[in-house]
Amino acid sequence: MSRQTSSSEAPRVFPQTRWSLVLAATRKDAPESAAALAAICRAYWYPLYAYVRRCGQSPHDAQDLTQEFFCRLLQKNWLDSADREKGRLRTFLIVALKNFMTNEWRRASAQRRGGGQSRVPFDTEFAESRYAADSHSLAADETFDRQWAITLLDLTVNRLRDEFAAAGKPDHFEALKNCLLAAHGAIDYAAVAARLGSNEGAARVAVHRLRRRFREIYREEISQTLSDKADLDGELRHLAAALAGQ
Repeated sequence: MSRQTSSSEAPRVFPQTRWSLVLAATRKDAPESAAALAAICRAYWYPLYAYVRRCGQSPHDAQDLTQEFFCRLLQKNWLDSADREKGRLRTFLIVALKNFMTNEWRRASAQRRGGGQSRVPFDTEFAESRYAADSHSLAADETFDRQWAITLLDLTVNRLRDEFAAAGKPDHFEALKNCLLAAHGAIDYAAVAARLGSNEGAARVAVHRLRRRFREIYREEISQTLSDKADLDGELRHLAAALAGQ
């Protein structure tokens, strides 16, 4: 586990983020850049898929369009257009997707029907079930930002679960996970203590540590999508507003 810091400390710097490694692909043939780009496709495909669906595409067309977009991205054809000044992976991906939908989708579809393109696997059954559960009152851009924030939260929870598993305490995570986003006054510490097999004081400490570590990992996950000079706190505010529907 990485060194823990309190949420009041200055934001940590992550010079080798996923985003910076991807940008390195425009300057040199770096294997780690290709791996980072593939990881980005796996981690962040659903917000883009949801955006395409909210634009009115059918499930079949949304699947084909999103797949083709990632095929083009994996070929590194578009990285030179990345905006290093803004330095946000979120911004780059949605702008690139919009450009693709406007200018290249018809041509790419014809080329894809000719065969030869590699596929980027994702679970379309999961995508449609999740999309059906989403709020459809949001515009396409709002849907993308909200699902981007939810994806980062999911990645955070998965990392936290993995840390507990690595420490040999997977049951502790299951006992504590419902406390992550609950209001302090809504947490039943006696019930948590019973699930942990501890006293209430120890349960309070465990919940505090869990929530602190959750905040740290969430900041790290967001940092992974930013360039070194991007505004982490500004991105946090933007994503909080997206989750709140503002």
